[in-house]
Amino acid sequence: MFRNFVKPAALVLGIGLLSGISQRVQANDQASGGAAAPQSVDVASPTGQAATKETPLTLEGAVRIALETNPSIRIVREDVTAAKAATGETRAAYYPDLGLVAGYSRWERHAFLPSGLALPGISKTIGPTDDWFAGLRASYMIFDSGRRRAELQAAIARVGVAEEEAARARHDIVLLVHQSYFSLAAAQEVESIARKKLARADDHLRLAVERKEAGAVPPADVVRAQVDVADAGLSLEKAASDIRIAKGNLNASMGLSPDMPIEIDTRPRDIVAPETIRISEALEMAVQGRPEIKAARQAIVAARNRVDSARSAFGLKIRAEGSYGWRDEIFAPRDRDWMAGISLELPLFTGFESKYKVEKARAELAREEAGLEALTLAVRRDVWTAYSNLKESYERIQAAEPLVRDAEESVRLARERYDAGAGTMTDLLDSEAALARAEGVRTEARWSYQIARSAFLRASGTLTIP
Repeated sequence: MFRNFVKPAALVLGIGLLSGISQRVQANDQASGGAAAPQSVDVASPTGQAATKETPLTLEGAVRIALETNPSIRIVREDVTAAKAATGETRAAYYPDLGLVAGYSRWERHAFLPSGLALPGISKTIGPTDDWFAGLRASYMIFDSGRRRAELQAAIARVGVAEEEAARARHDIVLLVHQSYFSLAAAQEVESIARKKLARADDHLRLAVERKEAGAVPPADVVRAQVDVADAGLSLEKAASDIRIAKGNLNASMGLSPDMPIEIDTRPRDIVAPETIRISEALEMAVQGRPEIKAARQAIVAARNRVDSARSAFGLKIRAEGSYGWRDEIFAPRDRDWMAGISLELPLFTGFESKYKVEKARAELAREEAGLEALTLAVRRDVWTAYSNLKESYERIQAAEPLVRDAEESVRLARERYDAGAGTMTDLLDSEAALARAEGVRTEARWSYQIARSAFLRASGTLTIP
């Protein structure tokens, strides 16, 4: 039966991938007879017009909408902005620190005088006294054994990581749109097949009724034909439900509300033999071009600079310091108070803290390098698997075409034999079921090929992004 078709990709792809993508709707309320009109949103086609049956939404248009609207894009974009801000924060260490200071204290201290210096009338206590002060203080790190440079280079590398992660997110969203788009196209073609099956079932029922009235067949033939019509009707309803789900998935992948009306371009697409692909070149392109690989390389650069930053803790630090202001025991101090100098700092013992920081940074570097190796293997495996799936879907298309032609001829011959009284209703319905299965296999193969091709382009790092 038709409902036993292999389910199109629309029924199995995209489910569970849409959590985390928020819905965005532009409401346009209009008064109509005193009541508010339902909210609606126009999905623009590449020409800027609303996506209708006359001007359907193309795949390229759906990708552009997703890259502008999908909230996941805004998330990674903000990650890049934050990474760039962190670079500016790290670069601030190259500038001097300048601050305005002011304060008040009241203090009293014991004066430790040399033995024999005690004289009558000289107190051993200084104070209590007021201490008012105000002024400017500045400091500048002249030399820090390379710590600032290492931290800045690490921050710049983290910007590269964020940018490549953003590129990876864009590729994933584009692939999701491709999958959802082709799944919807498959669901719509399945519905078209269901309509044709229902029309053939109605024709078989009409023929069975005519032959029964002529006394050529028993009433059981009419009953069986009626059951086939009912089953075809159920299949059509199921196909309509699958279309609604597929449209919701496509809208959600674009960052839109699932209930938004949408029409897509379902014209046949080119099918290219996988033999034209040079798999060795595709593997190398993936290793060189995949955003995940680039991000891992940038992460290694950042880790190496963290090692240099940790090593700088063993080195000499030279800082210039100075201050200028006023200090007095009365409010609005009048006596000048200034200081200028250079300080040198060389750590001798910090409880092995610096040693363990270096070991930790080296371990993190080794982990990033091992991660790049593992990721490279995974990327190569992804390309190989995607290529194998593409070849399989192509071969299924080649096998499905003659299968459909033979099934159509079988239905035609079975109907002619039944009409002539040489065949049975069982033969006719069996051939009809075989045709429905063959058409379902061909439809699933055609659109699965398009999904497999998009997955291969994503795996090899060559998926086009507008």
